[in-house]
Amino acid sequence: MSDLKKGLSDAVAAAFVAAGLPGDLGRVTPSDRPDLADFQCNGALAAAKIARRDPREIASLVTATLANDPRLAVAEAAGLGFINLRVSDAALADRANELAADPRVGATRVDKTRRILVDYAGPNVAKPMHVGHLRASIIGESIKRIYRFRGDEVLGDAHFGDWGYQMGLLIGAVMDESLFVKDLVEQTNRRVSPLSPTEEASTFSALSQHVSLEDLDRLYPMAAARGKEEPDYRDRARKITAALQTRTRGYHLLWRHFARVTRVALERDFHALGVDFDLWKGESDVEDLIAPMVRELDEKGLLVSDQGARIIRVARQGDKKELPPLLVVSSEGSAMYGTTDLATILDRKRSFNPHQVLYVVDQRQADHFEIVFRAAYLADYAQDGALEHIGFGTMNGTDGKPFKTREGGVLKLNDLIEMTRSKARERLREADLGAELDPDTFDATAHKVAVAALKFADLQNFRGTNYVFDLDRFSSFEGKTGPYLLYQAVRVKSLLRKAEDTSQPAARITVGEPAERDLVLLLDAFDHALSEAYDKKAPHFLAEHAYKLAQGFSRFYAACPMLSAEPGIRASRLSLARTTLRQLELALDLLGISAPDRM
Repeated sequence: MSDLKKGLSDAVAAAFVAAGLPGDLGRVTPSDRPDLADFQCNGALAAAKIARRDPREIASLVTATLANDPRLAVAEAAGLGFINLRVSDAALADRANELAADPRVGATRVDKTRRILVDYAGPNVAKPMHVGHLRASIIGESIKRIYRFRGDEVLGDAHFGDWGYQMGLLIGAVMDESLFVKDLVEQTNRRVSPLSPTEEASTFSALSQHVSLEDLDRLYPMAAARGKEEPDYRDRARKITAALQTRTRGYHLLWRHFARVTRVALERDFHALGVDFDLWKGESDVEDLIAPMVRELDEKGLLVSDQGARIIRVARQGDKKELPPLLVVSSEGSAMYGTTDLATILDRKRSFNPHQVLYVVDQRQADHFEIVFRAAYLADYAQDGALEHIGFGTMNGTDGKPFKTREGGVLKLNDLIEMTRSKARERLREADLGAELDPDTFDATAHKVAVAALKFADLQNFRGTNYVFDLDRFSSFEGKTGPYLLYQAVRVKSLLRKAEDTSQPAARITVGEPAERDLVLLLDAFDHALSEAYDKKAPHFLAEHAYKLAQGFSRFYAACPMLSAEPGIRASRLSLARTTLRQLELALDLLGISAPDRM
């Protein structure tokens, strides 16, 4: 089942071929003048240059061939040689009924299923998430859902930052602050035998009384600053890091506590955003792979000695800018950040063997990923082009600068979520919505409105651009906002509930009114928007479709009475409204947004 645009493109292409011209000139697009036509083709203008003929003459030949196409009410040449196409009401009705009967409401699947891994969010152990993690989480979740819905086998990986020097810094800082923790760690370090499950559970319980995520968040900046300024402090952190990486019991136990308390907060924040992962892997999961990987890279002749370090040169002839090598082993003998990323690619190849890995990470990391990817291709850990950085810009405040607290600090993600929830409650009350809901349902609805405001504010933009987050504007129930989309979905649900008392069984959809035509054309465009979002890893195509669909339903609702219409028309319009709701909710779900039943 193809959409009208594709079907008409095939027909126009055949008409060009019948005229002795290349079929690829028959590409059909939505009309720039919807008052004149539904679709247009500008191929006659290009054909005129090829054939050295009048474009108007070519357009007339093509439209003459299309004259008997039952899908078209009008096929005419216009202007300098434009081809205007108007779909018949009967063809639109047929298409509307196809969509109504389709569980996927017009969305097609990929021809060939692939294994896709989406690496997104990138939270760090021992640190609460901040607004900088928001875009990665929102964009990555939507891309994962889009790829999975189109039929690919997809895994989402949070990929923790949970290893390395920063862990040594933090372990030292916590031991400095708490004598209890210091004694516990040192006693555990001296143990010959491992802790029993009961002893381990008791130890974690004791640690939870002395070390919280708030403590870690407070201590890390202080420790990092001291590590830069005090050589002795830095050296101790490096020694602790080395001991941690050899699984010294006390340090490893404390590190595991850091991971546990962090994950509780992460799962809270991710769950609040409607984000979930198939894998919760971190840098530590590939620690055992690094030493054998380094030996293998050496055996392949890829490692080069450079001032005591071991590097992989990744520069290529013809590069427009100079890329530094990948530093694999430092002059001090330690593995580096890029080394862990390379080992992660190897681990993913062995465990999942993906056809493609998508890294949803800040655009400012583009050079880092290009270096790592090139090293992976040289090592044959991935096929050329199978690793792709899905970069994104920054989320800024209304002052145009990166979003901050009023005091100028980095805003924690949980605080932003709560701010938006509070604003959603305020907006619902201002709009006199939710008054009939019980308190728990009202709060649940406000949460969905808040998530819609946050996510749609982001996803309506091309991911590579910066955007300004204005909480007042994006929480409004008017304009191009998430709450507006939810309001339209709830409006359809309310309409269908009212119709249930006297409703007839789902009826065949007929099309005649301009607002009905426009709505069916919008429904027909869903698969194209989904394909664009999939091919370009850019959910904004789908967000734009959802917004236009909501607008189209609003115009239809205003122009085409349903409950008061005569029975046949009433049943048809209710079927069209029901189909619109299904597609709108599906599009919202692929964006990671859920609509409430009532407001």
